[in-house]
Amino acid sequence: MKNFKSIAIALLVAVTTLSATAQEKKINTAKSNIAWVGKKVTGQHSGTVSFKDGALTYKSNKLVGGTFTIDMNSIAVTDLKAGEGKEKLEGHLKAEDFFGTDKFATSKIVFTAVKLKATNVYTVTADLTIKGITKPVTFDLTVAKNTATTKFNIDRTKYDIKYGSKSFFEGIGDKAIYDDFEVIVNLQF
Repeated sequence: MKNFKSIAIALLVAVTTLSATAQEKKINTAKSNIAWVGKKVTGQHSGTVSFKDGALTYKSNKLVGGTFTIDMNSIAVTDLKAGEGKEKLEGHLKAEDFFGTDKFATSKIVFTAVKLKATNVYTVTADLTIKGITKPVTFDLTVAKNTATTKFNIDRTKYDIKYGSKSFFEGIGDKAIYDDFEVIVNLQF
């Protein structure tokens, strides 16, 4: 009987310790994606960019953190067809006056604060690094058992991406590209 009590206590301590330890859920990079939409005065373009790696961190079944690396060389335009401007725009997005992927092959997002907003919805503040420049962003992340989703805007000019911005170039008229672009993130585990 003494052995049974000792085993039960040891098991209880082990389970309590495990549930209080942070656990990582790595994303499936092949199934997770980021869709983007950039708008200009005369229209918009859309596309995708892929994750290199990433994970959400949980403690006691609550989201407490996350870190993701984005492969900026994977940026693709989805609203244009090959031979009809797709390659030209993709090349421009990778060029120095946009994301400069030769020098900055990855971008990174690291959660700095996570607060429960509603059932399965967390307000996340994170450090977003693009082109070697780190700025805070805040967004709501909806999590489920094997998925997480969010949608938010990024002001590209905060990351030294000023091309076509009427905030920096006067008189560009209908050639202006809006400073904010939208990202729609779908994570799968």
